[in-house]
Amino acid sequence: MTAAVRRPLALLVSVTGAVIVALDGTVLLVAQPSLQRDLDASVAQVQWTSTAYLLAVASLLVIAGRLGDRYGHPRMLFVGVLGFAAASAGIALAPGVGWVIALRAAQGVFGALLQPTTLALLRLTYPADRLGSPVAIRTSAIGVAAAAGPVLGGVLVAHLGWRAVFWINVPVALAIAVLTLAVRAPAPSRNGSQRLDLTGAALLATALAVLVHTLAGVPAHGWTSASTWLGFAALAGVAAAFVGHERRTAHPIVPLTVARSVPVTASVAILLFTSGGMFGALFVATFLFQDTLGLDPLASGLRALPLTALMVLGAPIAGASLRRYSPRRTAILGTVLVVLGIGGLSQLGSADTWAVTGVAFAVLGAGSATVMVTATATVVGEAPPGYAGVIGGLKQTAMNVGPSLGIAVAAGMMMLRPSVAGIPTTGATQATSASVTGPTLMVLAGFAALALLPASLLPAQPVHRASRDTAATDDHGIHSVGEPQRSTG
Repeated sequence: MTAAVRRPLALLVSVTGAVIVALDGTVLLVAQPSLQRDLDASVAQVQWTSTAYLLAVASLLVIAGRLGDRYGHPRMLFVGVLGFAAASAGIALAPGVGWVIALRAAQGVFGALLQPTTLALLRLTYPADRLGSPVAIRTSAIGVAAAAGPVLGGVLVAHLGWRAVFWINVPVALAIAVLTLAVRAPAPSRNGSQRLDLTGAALLATALAVLVHTLAGVPAHGWTSASTWLGFAALAGVAAAFVGHERRTAHPIVPLTVARSVPVTASVAILLFTSGGMFGALFVATFLFQDTLGLDPLASGLRALPLTALMVLGAPIAGASLRRYSPRRTAILGTVLVVLGIGGLSQLGSADTWAVTGVAFAVLGAGSATVMVTATATVVGEAPPGYAGVIGGLKQTAMNVGPSLGIAVAAGMMMLRPSVAGIPTTGATQATSASVTGPTLMVLAGFAALALLPASLLPAQPVHRASRDTAATDDHGIHSVGEPQRSTG
């Protein structure tokens, strides 16, 4: 199979694989009220239909990427999409909410197998200097899916019921599985074929599961509750055990070459901070629009449309910027736009118009697209074939943990701020007034601004130049700590 055929096919598989995961999460939010009524479920049980999936997928992404490096990414993708389809069909047939929760966890396991491989396929089929365009297409598709999900979910639930939002996954996943059979990727390299460190994998999965579970509980319990402190104490213990084990083992789950890569670790940190800031801001904006500005859910959603539009339109521009400028400059610009967008939302008041709100969301969307394309293209482009999966898993983990952290920060601030500011806490309207949401959004803007430091560590050369310059790379093809990188500014 020639490159002219192999690359578009790999891109199609990568895009559809990313879209099915993005759609699944957004359509479920619309279906949950109907699911609750039909299965006579409690609010806590309905929340667990989302939490169970998030726990499974976030804790297993890096391990799934490592499995792809060892056994082959097309194989893992094939298993992942078939399992995702089977779990979706099971949920659609579930007789009770307990079955839904259990099968959502299973769906998360197979989703973890699916996500890193879709990125790894791009690395294995495209040269590093041509990754900007396919990554931009993938980012735009995810933006479209995120925007279309609530609409599609609403139509399906209104006409066919909540079970239809899971049935729709089945034919799409089966189509991806068929396409995967036609994908030809290089065989796993000797680096990826090293034995899997089961102890390290178990410790990493446990640490990530504890982290996500603790963060997910912050909106309900707050940062100062005993359950939150116990969760972080458990996280510290497991994380310390994981780091100690990784230092001793001959085959760590996160290879030393990857852990010491400046572009990889910087890109992951950028995604963590900016996604946390953005999703935390969206969480706060919901209360700002509905409680402070008095908008209904539909009007609130329409005001956020510029965010999606600029994510879709900004992604290809960001891809072109990588070739003309550099990952460093592009990432710094994107981060600044994210910070300005969140800061703009913090200044909104009841007298502000659609245009003012739209500008803030448009700036946030443009910045988010720029950061996502830059960080993703950098982290994937820096990945040697033998480690493409584990690096893709790290990237996806940041995109799962970041939003959880941002929402936890936002919820914690909104719970604490009324007492700090002397505002009565005897009603949802008071607790979510502009005097609370404004400072909370400024804190989230500061959180996103933390990405400026890792952004300044990205390569300073345009991608097409850096791909030809191997003087500053190690034997595995990625930059490591302590190795000078030539800069053109």
